[in-house]
Amino acid sequence: MLDMLVVGGGYVGLAAAVAVKQAAPHLAVEVIEAAPADVWQKDERASAIIAAASRMLDVFGVWNEILPEAQPIDSMIVTDSKTSDPVRPVFLTFDGTVTDGQPFAHMVPNVAMVGALRGACDRLSIPIRHGLSATGLASGENKATITLSDGSSVETKLVVACDGVRSKLRDMAGIKVVHWDYGQSGIVVTVEHERPHNGCAEEHFLPSGPFAILPLKNNRSSLVWTERTSDAERLIASDDLIFEEELERRFGRKLGALKLIGGRRAFPLGLTLARAFVAPRLALAGDSAHGIHPISGQGLNLGFKDVAALAETIVEADRLGLDIGSINTLERYQSWRRFDTFRMGVTTDVLNRLFSNDSTPIRIVRDFGLGLVERLPKLKSYFIGEAAGTSGKDDPRLLSGSPL
Repeated sequence: MLDMLVVGGGYVGLAAAVAVKQAAPHLAVEVIEAAPADVWQKDERASAIIAAASRMLDVFGVWNEILPEAQPIDSMIVTDSKTSDPVRPVFLTFDGTVTDGQPFAHMVPNVAMVGALRGACDRLSIPIRHGLSATGLASGENKATITLSDGSSVETKLVVACDGVRSKLRDMAGIKVVHWDYGQSGIVVTVEHERPHNGCAEEHFLPSGPFAILPLKNNRSSLVWTERTSDAERLIASDDLIFEEELERRFGRKLGALKLIGGRRAFPLGLTLARAFVAPRLALAGDSAHGIHPISGQGLNLGFKDVAALAETIVEADRLGLDIGSINTLERYQSWRRFDTFRMGVTTDVLNRLFSNDSTPIRIVRDFGLGLVERLPKLKSYFIGEAAGTSGKDDPRLLSGSPL
């Protein structure tokens, strides 16, 4: 019988397996992943990794492997305008460093991050079984039994569900969610430009939603472009000339000529919050527990915070001789993470509703608010600390760079 089975082999699932196995090598940990073994190598996306998450990855021994591919975000600007406005005034600027001089975030290609975490699994002898999904869940007093898509079953003390925002395991456990659709989709593309971005990230608030420009290595940027779903579908289906013209209208010419790198995809946007993070023998982590709007760039990092809290809960329980999968043990994890997740979900929801519209009175109020923050250095420092994940007093040890 396993001690812990992780369902979902993305970055959150892999990080959970590594965190627990590294701190408690005697525990039997395994990962199952529905996708074939080579699919992760085809992911063209990049993610923002905040300072706290990079400290955890450093504890895992993988950050130095990721760092050559990581682009520091050295500064950030925020604008608010219409797409047709000839000038986009900057209402808010941020220096991208935290107290120790470390950038508050890095942009990391998903391939580099997943590859490094898979390497850590290899070094720790954590099996990753591909092409398998969970089709059944039965929780008993001392174990859970997971039925797999190939007809086999696995017994384990604890199941960690990292199987995405439409989590089947969450549904099997009877955990309800709060969900609403924004009627928006996020278009994700990578562009190459003539001139350097100098590590500056930009958030342009446009009537249809935020248009984020996130710096990558080698004069490239990752774009997260929010549009109404019908418009996003039209843009994705359009030919290259129309798509690039619409993109340039939003991006501008400040970095010279643009060139699309790779494909373009659109993802529906909504808010999904699980009403519970745990059930008997089951813990939710990452998108299985919460799916939020990308307006704050915190979705992946919320998942890494889940990993840090869950791993600390499990390892400490194991060291005390307690049952790592009991509901009493898992309640600590739930109480640790639910408020922070709810707060971030509400924050992103309010920000999206506030900035994804073209109401003149609302624009006046929000621009006044942005200008006020710009003139208060202590408030700006607080927001940077929140964004970097370094301002919490009760954060899990991994997020401060301390081993379990």
